[in-house]
Amino acid sequence: MKSPMLYFNADAKILDLMKKGDEEALVMLYEANKRMVRSYILKNSGTNDDADDLLQEVIVIVWERVRTGRFEHSAKLSTFIYATVQNMWRRRLARLKRETPTEFSEMNTLDDTTSPIDLLIEDEISKKISAALVQLGEPCKTLLLLFYWEECSMDDIARKMKFANAETAKSKKYQCKKALEEILIAMGIQ
Repeated sequence: MKSPMLYFNADAKILDLMKKGDEEALVMLYEANKRMVRSYILKNSGTNDDADDLLQEVIVIVWERVRTGRFEHSAKLSTFIYATVQNMWRRRLARLKRETPTEFSEMNTLDDTTSPIDLLIEDEISKKISAALVQLGEPCKTLLLLFYWEECSMDDIARKMKFANAETAKSKKYQCKKALEEILIAMGIQ
């Protein structure tokens, strides 16, 4: 068993890398916490993809707090990450539980034909998404297009966009996706 001092030394190294803006800290945090988070999410009705996405979100939260000086290092980073994952996952499950009955009832009442009005609405939304991507700018626009439209893997995206690795590409994708969502909300699309 590792001594508590070793954990805090490792945490101190990661925090120091984050303060310097070194994205290797993101990979280190991801790898150090992946098994723990996957185990929790799988035991609580989730998938490995859910776990990976949630862990990335939490790591970005840690990154942003450290970079802005709002992170208090009073416990192990893994403890903070685990507690944050638990809270976020519980909220997500509660939200899904509230939304699911409505979605299923709506799906059952819809027929398979698409009306001209629906097509016009879809076209309008597509135009707004295109405008939002332009407003988002590079490298986010390219990254999201590669991932969602060309269905490239994170490894391919990392190679094409010259990121250090797939984990860095995943973190950047999360940041870009959040920025796009904010733009779309401002445009009235939710």
